[in-house]
Amino acid sequence: MRVLISGAGIAGPALAFWLHRAGASVTVVERTAAPRPGGHAVDVRGVARTVVERMGLRERIREHQVDERGLAIVDAAGRRLAEMPADAFGGEGAVAEIEIARGDLARILLDATAGVDYRFGDRITGIDGAEVTFASGGRERYDVIVGADGVHSATRRMVFGPDQRFVRYLGGYTSYFTMPDPGGLDHWLLMYNAPGGLGAYLRPENGGTVKASLSFLHPEPAFDRVPRAEAERLLTERLQGGGWRIPEMLAAMPEAPDFYFDSLNQVRVDRWWRDRVVLLGDAGWCGSPLAGLGSSMSLVGAYVLAGELAGATDPSHAFAAYQREMADYVAGGLELPPGGMRLAAPRSRAMIRLRAFSMRMMTRWPSKQLAAKQFGKAEAITLRDYPSPAQRR
Repeated sequence: MRVLISGAGIAGPALAFWLHRAGASVTVVERTAAPRPGGHAVDVRGVARTVVERMGLRERIREHQVDERGLAIVDAAGRRLAEMPADAFGGEGAVAEIEIARGDLARILLDATAGVDYRFGDRITGIDGAEVTFASGGRERYDVIVGADGVHSATRRMVFGPDQRFVRYLGGYTSYFTMPDPGGLDHWLLMYNAPGGLGAYLRPENGGTVKASLSFLHPEPAFDRVPRAEAERLLTERLQGGGWRIPEMLAAMPEAPDFYFDSLNQVRVDRWWRDRVVLLGDAGWCGSPLAGLGSSMSLVGAYVLAGELAGATDPSHAFAAYQREMADYVAGGLELPPGGMRLAAPRSRAMIRLRAFSMRMMTRWPSKQLAAKQFGKAEAITLRDYPSPAQRR
């Protein structure tokens, strides 16, 4: 089986791992010239932990995971208004037991897929049945083509239709970048809100740096794909004077080597495949950072899709089985927490106080039961034991 995967983030290399092990010929094409460094911390939750254990990568992840001991909401003076330790809800709370920088997880997956043909600095420009055209000028045929190229998937646009059909804007923009550790985090993720829907957080990393995030509300998706200089101007214009450590973050932003800026979106695609093309991860489903299961669903989805493809004579049968296995799990993962953007980015001081109160109550009855249900979605799938190639023979 010849498989082409578009996207070398988390979902693509995870799928390449399983398919290469099953004996497929796998090519991964990625438009960036090299693996992207940095990125916000991602978590490995619920059944995704079982997936990385079956991959044999749990210890490698442990070596690189961040020592993050909880989440605290702070006021402009840095006083903690509410907190949730990492061991709450059995390690499946707001901060998971396993937190790792996205770039570190991507590198671990790349290192684990030796033998896979990675083509950085190239991209798909056309799909005609089994034939794929690349920006580099080449044309090749594949049995299966996988769009694992994120929320703004070019593969999805080419085969399934325009973004407007599948991408739902949630009403805000966010940024991530690395900056020197300003001190005072004590291994905690600190989150701050200012009136008007402004947000900022600092979360610990390894090696003397922290991950910074700045966000703001906006009624329309007006700033997608803007140049970095314009994104920095927008953030400075909206957040300057916002309080807490925002001035330090804005001052450090221009020097960050890994600046990222994008709208907050959900992605919903009713059927994840068409002909030879199938979607995986954020390209097919995305709950946004508010839902918090993106990386875990990508890892689980890669395992299931590879297992179904490796045992099928017809890719379309595998695609249908993949969606049946994943449908309920993904549906739960797309649900936003109670309050959605209204509570995540409060506009008024009263709503900011309500958000802190809500977090304080999460570990107390009866709110604890509702929160446990929300966090328990990471376990809402039973993984099949797909036979190995030797067992199939």
